[in-house]
Amino acid sequence: MIHDGRLRAGDALPSTRALAAELGIARGTVVAAFEQLDGEGYIHTRHGAAARVAATLAGVPAPHPAAELPAHHRAEAKAEGLIDLLPGVPASNAIARRDWRAAWRHAAAAPIDDAYPDPLGLAALRAEVAKQLGFSRGFAPELERVIVTAGTREALSLVVDALPPGARVAVENPGHRGSRQLLSNAGAHAVPIGLDEHGLVLDELRAAHARDALAAVLVTPSHQYPMGTVMPIARRHELLEWASGAGVLVIEDDYDSEFRHHGAPLPALAAIDPSGAVVLLGTFSKTLSPALRCGYLVVPERAPIADALRQVRTAHSSSVATPVQHAVAWLMSSGALRRHLARLRRDYTHKRAMVADALVGLPGVTIGGLAGGLHALVQWEGERDEASVVAGIRRRGVAVAPLARYVADGSGLETRGLVLGYGPVSATSLGQALPMIAAELRRS
Repeated sequence: MIHDGRLRAGDALPSTRALAAELGIARGTVVAAFEQLDGEGYIHTRHGAAARVAATLAGVPAPHPAAELPAHHRAEAKAEGLIDLLPGVPASNAIARRDWRAAWRHAAAAPIDDAYPDPLGLAALRAEVAKQLGFSRGFAPELERVIVTAGTREALSLVVDALPPGARVAVENPGHRGSRQLLSNAGAHAVPIGLDEHGLVLDELRAAHARDALAAVLVTPSHQYPMGTVMPIARRHELLEWASGAGVLVIEDDYDSEFRHHGAPLPALAAIDPSGAVVLLGTFSKTLSPALRCGYLVVPERAPIADALRQVRTAHSSSVATPVQHAVAWLMSSGALRRHLARLRRDYTHKRAMVADALVGLPGVTIGGLAGGLHALVQWEGERDEASVVAGIRRRGVAVAPLARYVADGSGLETRGLVLGYGPVSATSLGQALPMIAAELRRS
């Protein structure tokens, strides 16, 4: 009704109690739905007042049916007293303290089992992950398709272990350096593939496969890291059709899809995959904290890779402590995570607007990645190389990352850009940093 214009900006919605009575469902179900809509920006809710349709989303078109920098970079920025805008870290301290403490009390109260835990993960957590994917990503996998992992890196490691030895895996270039390093350490061969304004260039992918068969392709379609592009629905279908025909596994890193600031969300590749070609990797590092080292992967239905991954996971045993899984499961089942995500979306959307207000419109400067996520890409047309611009910004008191840091070694790709993160930084510090960045960019 919001999408087709029947509900207009500012229209009041029925109370959760009245709507539950009208529909004959539990009030908690309606409350959860309102929290989800609020978190995604469709409505605004306020305690003691009627929920109303958000002004920015009334009448919009209907939607179609792992990233950390090395710790020493952050330590150096802190030691130098810089404002840290290095990308890859969320606002971990934003979660309500009462919810955080309640989650760990719940974990501590859980019975101590004298048996080894299920290697696939705690059933309660896997069920909550499946439910959350149904809310936010357009598909609700069966319990047996969800495997708990120690974050995205371990999930990717498990996938590599399930592939043939020495497998060639296509990766985005520029892309996540840690993923390329992990592939290499695990004995796979990372094959860099270029990007355009819509993400992975499929002609380059086909050519690489024709030269020497690929076993898999690793993609971040919802918010490419670090370029920030969103893969359109047509290219998503084209990628899936090619991968199915070529027998190539698609590894979808869905690392920050919960944070969409502009435009209707697109479905996960796994949600539109008809042939079992996609393994989805998810993480709580971007929604809760990297310190938890907790994530998951979702295997395709009725595909050989699904059984292979379960066998690999069983052989490795569970790597996430059961109390951690209990705590995360409680945060999800209690609604605490939904409330936390709603707060984060509002915070990140505000910071994203600050970045846009400060940097969009500077002569010769383009800003990318603002549709979602926790970072922005800044590029310029001037003659100054990125190393000197990044160094100049650092001298002014702000730490950002050069785009070259994400380019595959030996690929020959030249860049002129920087990546800035706005997840954990306060709005006050961000407001101090952005004029410094803008001043340096004007000299580029």
